[in-house]
Amino acid sequence: MVKNTIAAISTGLTNSGIGKVRMSGSQAIEIADRVYKSPKGKKKLSNVESHTIHYGYIYDDDRLIDEVLVLVMRAPKSYTTEDMVEIDCHGGVVVMKKILETLIRHGARPAEPGEFTKRAFLNGRIDLTQAEAVIDVIQAQNEYALESSVKQLRGSVFHKIKEIRQDILNQVAFIEAAMDDPEHISADHFGEELSGHVKDDMKALQKLLDSADNGRLLKEGIRTVIVGKPNAGKSSLLNVLVGDERAIVTDIAGTTRDTLEESILVHGIPLNIVDTAGIRDTEDVVEKIGVSKAKSFAQDADLIIYVVDGSTPLDENDGQIIEMIKDKKAIVLLNKIDLNLVTTKAILEKKTSHPVVEISARNEQGIDALEGLLKDMFFEGRLSFNDEIYITSARHKAALLDAMESLSLVQRSIDDGMPEDFFSIDLMNACEALGRITGESAGQDLIDTIFSDFCMGK
Repeated sequence: MVKNTIAAISTGLTNSGIGKVRMSGSQAIEIADRVYKSPKGKKKLSNVESHTIHYGYIYDDDRLIDEVLVLVMRAPKSYTTEDMVEIDCHGGVVVMKKILETLIRHGARPAEPGEFTKRAFLNGRIDLTQAEAVIDVIQAQNEYALESSVKQLRGSVFHKIKEIRQDILNQVAFIEAAMDDPEHISADHFGEELSGHVKDDMKALQKLLDSADNGRLLKEGIRTVIVGKPNAGKSSLLNVLVGDERAIVTDIAGTTRDTLEESILVHGIPLNIVDTAGIRDTEDVVEKIGVSKAKSFAQDADLIIYVVDGSTPLDENDGQIIEMIKDKKAIVLLNKIDLNLVTTKAILEKKTSHPVVEISARNEQGIDALEGLLKDMFFEGRLSFNDEIYITSARHKAALLDAMESLSLVQRSIDDGMPEDFFSIDLMNACEALGRITGESAGQDLIDTIFSDFCMGK
């Protein structure tokens, strides 16, 4: 079926040095010929070789719009696998819009958000995980998220899911064949063999699921909450990490009464930091609200940084905080080491069972040690990612959990000695779940939803 030809501005709608307007579809080159003129007026883009660039001008009828370079890419060797034309023009908003309007007037239609990538997916050039990786690359907020997205764009998730799914399909095919031709294909003792495959596939799925939390942290950032008693140095620590005087710092306990949020990078690791009110028993109504919010934020945190004033002894308020962080991922900071210490590192290590770092937020001592510990805690010191695959999509995680549940039912049927035809249904359900990740069994509504989040022109 012949598709219509789409056009869109592919660079940001802001004045810049270069702008790009692209087209894709069976008439892309023909439409470009209607508006393009070479310097001598004799060259036709329909006659040029694929993947060549041509200098010339874009005209709206007899009116010159801009001096341009035009890139011609013929099907199937293009991003969408269709004929594509990219017009590189001057990066003014007015000129880009004028070129787009001219292309539309000569036969193209405006592209929908993500429609170029959607066509690449529908035409079989990429799978759904690679399509989603495109937007992840664009939206990456740190180098690790970018590296993970690029690996997914190259097919890391697709190939792993395909490998597991193919193994499951092979088992289904054997069961169906044995049921259709029992005289020649015996399914005796097949349950034992199938159990081995199921356990291997579940192990592979679990490894992907285990990566999901770190994948989310890479993509969204680590929800980090700073807690401690009033005047322990929480706001001073935030200012040091941010590199700016974002929080008010005084010697008056209880200065911070509400939360203050900042996003920073520590060795490229994204931290979404929340500075909270000092935790203590208080009769002040406003301060009570701040303390309640601090405890609520800490409950949902990926990481808690507990700041302790080393110049004062631990008290009941510290006891509350220590109990609160007992089962959480946490770092304890022994602050004010530039003063005479009453509370020591050994005391804190014994009472909290969490790593303790000695710092002076005021003098910016010990911050490098804190940053190194953060790196080790979340990535085990491995920042190159090597061959690790990270699941960064909540949609992928949900589908993996569905597949895992279906395979668990298969294993239960094997353990209960059920006949072979009982295995097929749950095996196919597992395949269906994995197919939703790659797009092999994704519905149109899901596909439309995914691509609606793309930027225009991609």
